Amino acid sequence: MLAACIEAAPNRITSLVDVDLKEANPMERRYPEVVGVRRTGWAALDRDPQEDTVEYVCPHCGKRGQKNARRERTLYHFTDGFLQDLQGEVTNCRACGQSLRVVPIVMLHDQDETRRFEAVFSDELPADAHKSAA
Repeated sequence: MLAACIEAAPNRITSLVDVDLKEANPMERRYPEVVGVRRTGWAALDRDPQEDTVEYVCPHCGKRGQKNARRERTLYHFTDGFLQDLQGEVTNCRACGQSLRVVPIVMLHDQDETRRFEAVFSDELPADAHKSAA
């Protein structure tokens, strides 16, 4: 009886679907993470005070990007010496269109915090992302 089932198997209709295992469960996507900076107060003197943006450098193309900040400032927590949003946000790079996750988002208030941030996160930021302090 088992032999008859095995012999009959080629007569069954089988559908082979080419499935990319990375896309099998779209909710399990992993986006490249990048550090974001949200400048306020004295650190944001070079821009319009009405603008509240998060700045980042795309890990795919290396270009600077920015997006509107969505989370309230009161949701940032003091972690590792900085006010940070550890949940972050997912966005698309406007230059290359790739998805990325901006996490953590570090809030900087003055020039001293900006210099300290650059010293602490210098190994995680690309070389072209650093601004000259002069």
